[in-house]
Amino acid sequence: MTMLIPIRDHNPYKRFPLVTVVVIAINVFVFLSVGAGEEAVFHYGSVPCDVLGRCAQVSAQLADAFPDRRPLFSLVTSMFMHGDLFHLGGNMLYLWVFGNNVEDRLGRVGYIAFYLGTGLVAAFAHFLIGNTESIIPVVGASGAVSGVLGAYVVLWPHARVVSLVPLGFFFFTTEVPAWFLIGFWFVVQVVLGLGSLGYSGAGGGVAFFAHIGGFAAGWLVTRLFVPKRRRRPPSDWASW
Repeated sequence: MTMLIPIRDHNPYKRFPLVTVVVIAINVFVFLSVGAGEEAVFHYGSVPCDVLGRCAQVSAQLADAFPDRRPLFSLVTSMFMHGDLFHLGGNMLYLWVFGNNVEDRLGRVGYIAFYLGTGLVAAFAHFLIGNTESIIPVVGASGAVSGVLGAYVVLWPHARVVSLVPLGFFFFTTEVPAWFLIGFWFVVQVVLGLGSLGYSGAGGGVAFFAHIGGFAAGWLVTRLFVPKRRRRPPSDWASW
């Protein structure tokens, strides 16, 4: 998702992250069993104009091809579909590194609602910003995962995150505070998202505004409704 690839954080959790593990397992199972072919993507992916009721002919064709398909329910099923192995692996890595702590803070039921809710906001952010007429299916957990990132950076901005930094064919590790890694990721999404406006098919199929919308929803909900326990930030920056 960025040139800094998180692999773990120094932020212990108290309870086993059952929901996070189950969500990862479901995503992997769906990818292995359903695949990422065109038929599967149109069956379970979320088509913007279909959800918004802007393409009656396309909606009718989808209903004929997949009688059990429901446009609104596709908003949920699309969160568990991925386009390829790298898409799946990147999302699940971010979800594991940051989701276990967010689940621990929100509780399992609250975390499920938060994950699905920010994923829905992310989908509509993508639909409504330049994609109302799009017939290209949207798949992936990245909108919901972006919501998790928004929550994490509010609750633990100074948590140390061990990250891989690619340098050509080589990788080295470094530790950065969560606010830097997630902030850098968010800036990249905004820059690339703004750059994709007005260009048909721009962005290489990446739903940047879904990432932005999911992150904003997670950040706002956490700021408004989740108490932030006081933590003393590092006193120096030498630990970078």
